[in-house]
Amino acid sequence: MALNLTYKILKDHLISGELIAGESIGIRIDQTLTQDATGTTAFLLFESMNAGRVKTQVSVSYIDHNMSQFGPENHNDHLYLQTVAAKSGVYHSRAGNGICHQVHLERFGKPGATLLGSDSHTPTCGGIGMLAIGAGGLDVAVAMGGGAFYLTCPKVIGVKLTGKLQEWVASKDVILKLLSILTTKGNVGCVIEYFGPGIADLTVPQRATITNMGAELGVTTSVFPSDTQTQKFLEAQKRGSDYKAIAADADAKYDRVIEIDLSSLEPMAACPSSPDNIKTVRELAGTKVGQVVIGSCTNSSFTDLMLVAGVLAQKATNPMVEFAIAPGSRQVLSMLAANSSLAKIIAGGTRLLESGCGPCIGQGYSPANDSVSVRTFNRNFAGRTGTSPDFAYLVSPETAIAAALTGEFTDPRELTSKFGIIYPQVEMPSEFLIDDSMIEKPLDPAKAANTEVLRGPTIVVPEAAKELPAKLTAKVLLKCGDKITTDHIMPAGAFLKYRSNVPRYAEVVFNCFNEKGKPTFAQRGLELKAKGIGGVIVAGESYGQGSSREHAALCPMYLGVKAVLAKTIERIHKANLINFAILPIQFANAADYDRISADNELVIDNLLEAIRSSDEISIKDVTGNFEIQGTITLSGRDRAILLAGGLLEFTRKGGL
Repeated sequence: MALNLTYKILKDHLISGELIAGESIGIRIDQTLTQDATGTTAFLLFESMNAGRVKTQVSVSYIDHNMSQFGPENHNDHLYLQTVAAKSGVYHSRAGNGICHQVHLERFGKPGATLLGSDSHTPTCGGIGMLAIGAGGLDVAVAMGGGAFYLTCPKVIGVKLTGKLQEWVASKDVILKLLSILTTKGNVGCVIEYFGPGIADLTVPQRATITNMGAELGVTTSVFPSDTQTQKFLEAQKRGSDYKAIAADADAKYDRVIEIDLSSLEPMAACPSSPDNIKTVRELAGTKVGQVVIGSCTNSSFTDLMLVAGVLAQKATNPMVEFAIAPGSRQVLSMLAANSSLAKIIAGGTRLLESGCGPCIGQGYSPANDSVSVRTFNRNFAGRTGTSPDFAYLVSPETAIAAALTGEFTDPRELTSKFGIIYPQVEMPSEFLIDDSMIEKPLDPAKAANTEVLRGPTIVVPEAAKELPAKLTAKVLLKCGDKITTDHIMPAGAFLKYRSNVPRYAEVVFNCFNEKGKPTFAQRGLELKAKGIGGVIVAGESYGQGSSREHAALCPMYLGVKAVLAKTIERIHKANLINFAILPIQFANAADYDRISADNELVIDNLLEAIRSSDEISIKDVTGNFEIQGTITLSGRDRAILLAGGLLEFTRKGGL
């Protein structure tokens, strides 16, 4: 039987279930990655499992998110992660070595392998032919301990690429085009697989840009075949032995095929405040721009920044634009410095930011009030920049540098005709600069056993989930609308430093909805919890989209939330809710959403009975004196996890 690439990799790693779309399957995980914003909790949970050393082929702990170190919290986390990695048999990429997805692509990614990461942009490594999936930290901890990763066997959407990108048009425009077609919702349980003659000229960094921002589609992951482009990249990284050719069979079938002619694409932008609010740059031409940032795990590769250097060598930035770059890795920064391109970038009027996530997660470089910020990032959710309201646009490096030069949205194809700027022809290097001195290798078991794990006072072991009651009496703590992201639930930016202390971080759950002078979401949740009353969140479409941050389930669980009732719930967040014993329920009739109000009292008489054996659940609205039906789409394993009181307790009982 002919197989697409996705099913080939799944078949090679299948542990349980059948490769039938919609069925629950378990797969073996070869590699894992964590980063410091999610990794501390992931490793605390890993330690709680008493699993000893990791059982994967490769596990890597990265420091790339919380770099600023205002107060002791971030450095405490770094020291904990460094020492727990040494004890657990994990590679450790130190602060300053780069963004996890960029570094993993450079130094660890392997075609045909599986990668599970506690970051939603883990699919970046699909650009090198991996099946790379983002998940919550507890799922990653289980994988590190040797457990399978369970998911819904996906439908596969084939994206056939034809033609060739023209000058000033970028791979970022490919994924922006796809977002304009598929949007950010309705794609749960799907994988995007790229094929066709157009992929031949796309380099691994270009492919990684596309798979990285594929996370915004809400799909499980995205993947390219591994071919001569992959081989060149790995050989240039001095990892040629990791190369493996792998592609879909010639007559492979897809659940849907979308064709994109690369030759016909033009520069595009995701407008405020959603990655699928797409317009062409021509439509935005003339819009004044006050800030431009080039970086993030989407567009911070060596070739991206070489293009920027090539343009800035010909013209300096507009003095009314604050312009910054953040190289994706130490390798990228070192190579730019070695070939003098960094000097051109700085001479062109650029601020140089650290090799880390930085502004992409609201860590500094917030734009001025009423100022347009143009960014090469992957998300522009409202307020994510640290300014509220904000006007953040997502674009390619080509479009970003055009805005930096002119002070307004400018189709980069006009840089040649209007300003005489020659398009820089950037070639992939035949050899990358290799310096792994900031990646600490795992200690051997004997040395690891004597390693002291450093636990600063700001690191608090998370409270374990509790078993759900047979009958749930709860109040609606919050009723919210569509597209509630994990940024809405758990704000990033300045609050990220509290992620290692759930009681402290939980104080800002749904901070964006708190009203001055009124009790906060956290205060109301804890008050009900003390009375033995649960909390329920009611939401619209695509609840929990965005980051994989499990704190968006862990902190509400700490505050006594027992269920989420929504029109639809996104994949990673749904899994995180189950992992922390919060029941994800979808309205059987979407119109019932309008009937329930905030503060209403809800009762579910047969909670445990429904979890055990039903796909439906009855919910009584005591305040409104009516009853509605919900659906609970759960695998057998999901049900067992919920009945055990969460994944940690399920695992402790041998339920890997």
